[in-house]
Amino acid sequence: MLRRRVAVLGSTGSVGVSTLDLLGKARASGAAEVEVVALTAGRNVALLAEQALAWRPRMAVIADEALHAELKSRLAGSGVEAAAGDAAIVEAATAGADWIMASIVGAAGLAPTLAAARTGAIVALANKESLVCAGPALLKAAHDAGGAVIPVDSEHSAIFQVLQPACAQRVERLVLTASGGPFRCWTKAEMARATPEQAVAHPNWNMGAKISVDSATMMNKGLEMIEAAYLFATPESKVEVLVHPQSVVHSLVEYQDGSTLAQLGPPDMRAPIACAFAWPDRLPWPAPRLDLAAIGALTFETPDPERFPALALARQALKSGGGAPAALNAANETAVAAFLDRRIGFLDIAAAVAYTLERMSAGGDLQARDGDPVALALEVDKNARRIAAQVVSHLDRP
Repeated sequence: MLRRRVAVLGSTGSVGVSTLDLLGKARASGAAEVEVVALTAGRNVALLAEQALAWRPRMAVIADEALHAELKSRLAGSGVEAAAGDAAIVEAATAGADWIMASIVGAAGLAPTLAAARTGAIVALANKESLVCAGPALLKAAHDAGGAVIPVDSEHSAIFQVLQPACAQRVERLVLTASGGPFRCWTKAEMARATPEQAVAHPNWNMGAKISVDSATMMNKGLEMIEAAYLFATPESKVEVLVHPQSVVHSLVEYQDGSTLAQLGPPDMRAPIACAFAWPDRLPWPAPRLDLAAIGALTFETPDPERFPALALARQALKSGGGAPAALNAANETAVAAFLDRRIGFLDIAAAVAYTLERMSAGGDLQARDGDPVALALEVDKNARRIAAQVVSHLDRP
């Protein structure tokens, strides 16, 4: 039987909830023995407490220190230690788990994810920003500690599953598939009038607001290009994006002999989580099955660079290297937050990111430097957020 000591960083987000659901099903079916040692959340103290009471981890951590007292009250008498703050989240990441789900959204996940990698555990990675901002350092830390980083994003999980290590030098292309989001068929004029409610209404996946907006702009696919280049040691020129509205083919690997291998499955995050959890084995759980006859047809199209400029911005950041990917991510987070607050329009998101990168590049702020990777990434992140906030404040309101 598969046995795991588990920590879930970001347990109340969509990936964290899916992870605990999967682990519950695996434990109930007898497929795995699971001990949860730590759970963390940002601000959803009620759900965190509910999860902690169900799983009885050693510790539960809320990032917002103002909610510490409420968490302690909700967990009183349970035997679960209640903690709060960034340092406590890093402590949770190093609490003795041998399998750690890193699903904290945003740059806030960088330090705890790197700390998790340094423990030698298997890190199931659902935090894009850790790879985007400090990918080489994160992968080196895991390797040096004797651990592994296994991607949980469905696209990278697909590549992970079909990329044969012995043939890695024979890869012609990695092709990431994209649903196209809710605005795949919208005109640019229609996209200019898009509301936050429309942007978060993803046609296939149930995700948080920020990630859903990234899907709508296709910035998520841009970030995934950067991740794929780092994860699979593949040059930018060999990483491509293909729109696939059905979200059944999750990614493809094309080899130099003309063979193209793909991984297929229903659009359910529990499938790549299960792959990461059981690796190198497979987890028998009541997974939804793929019925290709019922689906009937799978279609593919090239993304429109004019309506989705985020892809080109991400590709350029990957080419530039240094602090450019971290700045891209920080500027995007700032712009998406402004859009969700209705302070800028949908098309202003990519424009704000572009302006931010231009200003930082002109100032020499994106050049590669030696030093602590987390500190350097956070410095770039801080500067990019400051500049992006200035850019956002000068954009016309929608």
